[in-house]
Amino acid sequence: MHGSSLYKMKMFRQQHLAEFAGKPLKILDLGSTEIGASYRTIFDDPAWTYTGADLQPGLNVDVVLKAPYHWREIPTGSIDLFISGQVFEHVEYFWLTLLEMSRVLKPGGLVCIIVPSSGPEHRFPVDCWRFYPDGARAMGKFAGMEILKAETHWGGDDPTDDSMVWQDTTLVCRKPVLSSWAALRRYCRQRLQHFSLSLSL
Repeated sequence: MHGSSLYKMKMFRQQHLAEFAGKPLKILDLGSTEIGASYRTIFDDPAWTYTGADLQPGLNVDVVLKAPYHWREIPTGSIDLFISGQVFEHVEYFWLTLLEMSRVLKPGGLVCIIVPSSGPEHRFPVDCWRFYPDGARAMGKFAGMEILKAETHWGGDDPTDDSMVWQDTTLVCRKPVLSSWAALRRYCRQRLQHFSLSLSL
């Protein structure tokens, strides 16, 4: 976990979670294995429950997911905040991950995903993708989210010394509250598509 990613997640907490201070908040960190650092200390409010999830046991992993695109260990609609940093570039079929993210989020739940737009190949075990703001917005829209922010940091004002290498893109979005039959139909259609895609893998 490089320093500029930690900095961006701290900024996300300051800008988007102030209203939740002292209130119960269930947080899921996907790809949480600590490699040099982790996000856990950023979300240290005593009222908050942080859960680190990954595909392998390791430092900062609370839940080991048995399957990458079917998180049976995480109940539907149980998460208030989904976070993930430096993970989606390593996910071969990241669109399936986005649909699982949508499934586990409560209506109104928040998302913060940090991904590189640049940087050298770093296979863990694969390195598939880089994301620009348009790609980040497409990720959020595919998952049926309301986009709050999608921007790439091109360097210059980040206090860390490694931001220019990765030029991280940050996506912040929110799962809408289903308030109409049209929204409900759209959500159900999306879940059926997810199921069909999953069967084909």
